[in-house]
Amino acid sequence: MKSSSNHFRGLVLAISLLGLAARFATAATVPPSAPNIVYVLCDDLGYGDVQVLNPTRGKIKTPHVDRLASQGMIFTDAHSGSSVCTPTRYGVLTGRYSWRSRLQNGVLGGFSPPLIVPGRLTVADFLRAQGYATACIGKWHLGWDWPVKAGGDAKKGGVAANVDYSAPIRHGPTTVGFDYYFGISASLDMAPFVFIENDRVTAIPSVEKTFVRKGPAAPDFEAEDVLPILARKASAYVREKAVAARQGKPFFLYLPLNSPHAPILPTKEWKGKSGLGDYADFVMETDWALGEVLAAIDAAGISDNTLVVFTSDNGCSPVAQVDKLELQGHFPSAQYRGYKSDIWEGGHRVPFIVRWPARVAAQSKSDQLICLTDLLATCADVLGVELPGTAGEDSVSLLPAFTRKDTGPLHEAVVHHSISGAFALRQGQWKLEMAPGSGGWGAPNDFEAKAASLPEIQLYNIVTDPAETKNVQAEYPEIVARLRGVLERTISEGRSTPGPKRPNDVPVVIVKPNVKSLAR
Repeated sequence: MKSSSNHFRGLVLAISLLGLAARFATAATVPPSAPNIVYVLCDDLGYGDVQVLNPTRGKIKTPHVDRLASQGMIFTDAHSGSSVCTPTRYGVLTGRYSWRSRLQNGVLGGFSPPLIVPGRLTVADFLRAQGYATACIGKWHLGWDWPVKAGGDAKKGGVAANVDYSAPIRHGPTTVGFDYYFGISASLDMAPFVFIENDRVTAIPSVEKTFVRKGPAAPDFEAEDVLPILARKASAYVREKAVAARQGKPFFLYLPLNSPHAPILPTKEWKGKSGLGDYADFVMETDWALGEVLAAIDAAGISDNTLVVFTSDNGCSPVAQVDKLELQGHFPSAQYRGYKSDIWEGGHRVPFIVRWPARVAAQSKSDQLICLTDLLATCADVLGVELPGTAGEDSVSLLPAFTRKDTGPLHEAVVHHSISGAFALRQGQWKLEMAPGSGGWGAPNDFEAKAASLPEIQLYNIVTDPAETKNVQAEYPEIVARLRGVLERTISEGRSTPGPKRPNDVPVVIVKPNVKSLAR
């Protein structure tokens, strides 16, 4: 019965992708000015971990990120789609908030089924249809259909106990628009501990290892090797595609790094470099990885028309021992409150730096409120192709900001989401939070805040109170009502951009039950 179900799903996927290809068939010839696109997504890098963004409260040296900023544009008000990783990655690739999908809180695991459903247009689908070569090198964390051993029962012991590692893995990156994939299934602390190339593991897991969590591993897989391997693979990909790129065949490289997420394991070359501990060392090694990719771009002579984006999937994790870092004078969230998982700014305000010498002025800055869901619409605008009304429902083009032709807000509002599923909505100077506490791991969490009889919602003026110290919801009930109305409409319309009303995949509830704890 399962094989029949998989066959049907495969047919649906094939038909959906044929439809997508036909939809863009008239634009198959890529414009001569089409840029190469390199999108570097760090894992748990805080806004304040980048030196150029946090000069007075940051102590970690990030020379390559700083150089990128000096050669391009800094966005000071950029936000991940969620304060944890899987939902943000969904939004980056689909241009749609993840809470419209089945994932209403938390993240996927290494053996979870795919989150991107057949027929959902991704950035990679779109760019490949425009003539781009496409690759994803790094941490996927959006689910797979792992093959189960003949006679195995995934309901007994879970999928992990029944995987046939010799068979192809279905419905991964190469089925959502990527020509090539190399990387790891999920976060580096989630099994299986093995590299995957396209749709197969590169080595059969035959031992058990522990990288925070225990699980099946390839004998030669070591967590500290992953970041340098990804940097080398990405640099090699750039060099490989550079010749074709100079001849008008651009490429898209999506590079979701594993760092500085736990396990925090800088290599021996970087251990001790920062003087602040392993996390800061790992951030410096992450900066080095970016430098390797930039060096490959520059050496290939394609930097002028290569759009490089450097950002992070959410804020710094408390696992980095932020208390110790702050005692040493380094504040990973800069002046903002909270960390990864939280609805407060430190959970989702992220670095966002763009370099594209052909179109973006050096040493420029934008204060536009933006979201990581904006990649799809930006790519479409850059290429002059209109997206279908069924795609990129929460994606807005950043091209006007890149070229300084933005005369007003690009987003009407941006929705934030925490690990527990708590909502917030930002519009202009105001931020409404539909939770009594952090919505995550930060103190007080929602359970603690409710026990302390704190108000059920929070309202902050982010311009005058960026640290979210004074909840003014009681003083401005009309603003609370207006922002809640915008949030309710954004949910019910199935989109936050102009276009036809769209369905959410599941019913979406604004106020959820309080959660005492969530896995880290």
